[in-house]
Amino acid sequence: MSTLKVAVNPTDHIQGEELAECTLVEYGDYECPHCGRAYPIVKRIQRHFGKRLSFVFRNFPLSEMHPNAEPAAESAEFAGAYGKFWEMHDSLFENQFRLGEELYLELAQELQLSPVELQTALADRRFRARVRADFTGGVRNGVNGTPTFFINGQRHDGSFEYDDLVEAIQEALAAP
Repeated sequence: MSTLKVAVNPTDHIQGEELAECTLVEYGDYECPHCGRAYPIVKRIQRHFGKRLSFVFRNFPLSEMHPNAEPAAESAEFAGAYGKFWEMHDSLFENQFRLGEELYLELAQELQLSPVELQTALADRRFRARVRADFTGGVRNGVNGTPTFFINGQRHDGSFEYDDLVEAIQEALAAP
């Protein structure tokens, strides 16, 4: 079992209590159908564990297979610069089959962000370095597909089905 070499840090997008008993890290791709399937499972797990769990999402766009993954990640990072990462993250997964610039601009408008600024940021690749840093960190952590989960720094090599993740998190919570 591999361990998380790039520790959770202040540059990460963290949902929940920073000092929660357990941290779930996902390396994900907005266009990956498996990540799309995992999205509602993670939401359900967050509700189940409440304040005992924090969740970190890191970008791992598999651009060769998913041409919309990197611009989607850059759009999420753009929203993050305005404190709306999680709103964009959720909207991208909830509209996964519509990924493309038209959707990104529409979501920016819904989040009361400037679609023109987003369009410029995407054209300039302003957030590419941030997305690439997540990706490179993922490679260092042994990520080779999406979604890849780490629970309290340990790679979860089991299924990402609800019951399997709950059991793995409960084991992590019970560990000394």
